[in-house]
Amino acid sequence: MANTFVEELRWRGMLHDIMPGTEEQLNKEMTTAYIGFDPTSDSLHIGSLVPIILLVHLEKAGHKPVALVGGATGMIGDPSGKSDERNLLDEVALAHNVAGIKSVLSRFLDFESSNKNAPVLVNNYDWMKDFSFIDFARDVGKRITVNYMMAKDSVKKRFSGEEGSVGMSFTEFTYQLIQGYDFHHLYKTMDCKLQMGGSDQWGNITTGTELVRRMHEGEDQAKAYAMTCPLITKADGSKFGKSEGGNIWLDKDKTSVYKFYQFWLNTTDVDAEKYIKIFTFLSKNEIEDLIKEHKETPHLRLLQKRLAKEVTIFVHSENDFLNAEKASGILFSKTFNEDIRTLDESLFLDVFEGVSQAEVSKADLEEGLDMIAALAAKTNFLASNGEARRALKENSISVNKEKVNDTYLITNKDLINGKYVVLNKGKKNTYIIKVV
Repeated sequence: MANTFVEELRWRGMLHDIMPGTEEQLNKEMTTAYIGFDPTSDSLHIGSLVPIILLVHLEKAGHKPVALVGGATGMIGDPSGKSDERNLLDEVALAHNVAGIKSVLSRFLDFESSNKNAPVLVNNYDWMKDFSFIDFARDVGKRITVNYMMAKDSVKKRFSGEEGSVGMSFTEFTYQLIQGYDFHHLYKTMDCKLQMGGSDQWGNITTGTELVRRMHEGEDQAKAYAMTCPLITKADGSKFGKSEGGNIWLDKDKTSVYKFYQFWLNTTDVDAEKYIKIFTFLSKNEIEDLIKEHKETPHLRLLQKRLAKEVTIFVHSENDFLNAEKASGILFSKTFNEDIRTLDESLFLDVFEGVSQAEVSKADLEEGLDMIAALAAKTNFLASNGEARRALKENSISVNKEKVNDTYLITNKDLINGKYVVLNKGKKNTYIIKVV
């Protein structure tokens, strides 16, 4: 028998807080549940993969997922986990971001499905835009006390001056009420009984369950539930989802597939063992076998390779994964000169990102570019012509990974993508000549 939704999350390490009665509700009947996505950008990064995966697991378990894009709450800013006020976006920027996020979510959840538990996409701006301040203060503000709101950790930290906080505006203070009203609206219009999110959202989510209870007082079945997953961390304490170049995005025009694949491939053993449960849909038995096999031959990095494969296919496609895998192995390929020519220019540049580059003209190659010029005189890769001569004499220089001597001339036949040449000095130093 398949695991229930909560059991599935539990063994994967994806359950943090759960309100009493939630598991019973999910086991009793098909339940509608929602997660909110903040439109601070026009895409989502891998920090958002966990809530996306939660919704996918929810649908697989026969429940109905609702993805809420916060067009209204995005105008205010969520104080949870923040020590200062966030810059507010104008309506044009916000509409652009909402459209981008809808596009990303549509890759993982089929909002056009005709299934009974088909996913639904909503934007809270649709029901908040015509809500007057007076109506909101009377109908919503009246139901929750300031004492209740002040008791939330996200508010207390800001008021106490912790973490370099500069206090909290009334705008951000109202955030939990507006998020709570979202829950009430979805409860009333879609019979949505559960809100999920990251553990930093527990305060906002429970305000929602309380608001549902108070706005539906007297109704026998007026029950709303809350559940959160842990915030993903790295074993070394550094922030998950960041690389030297910033966020790892789910759109290939923001983070190339190659870089995305490399992020997962380069995880530590400890993190890979945790991430394979959270970020893939492999079964418990498959994962346990993989972990055992990895521990027996850690140098093969089986865990990282499978993790990178599964997540890249899930977020992008199998073809994208195959290209990234091929590019990843090219640097160590015995047929480098042949294989490197199969990459398109953007993938080539991804593979050699951060490598020293110098430009030479097409005229320089007409009669052949000698190696001293290629290493020093024309490029300054090496400090002097003398250093270039010594390196060539020591047989440590290669062109496109093939050893050359001081008589070698670089010509058009050496060009990759019609414009690049890869030079190596020993195993560790790589340089790129670009012909313009």
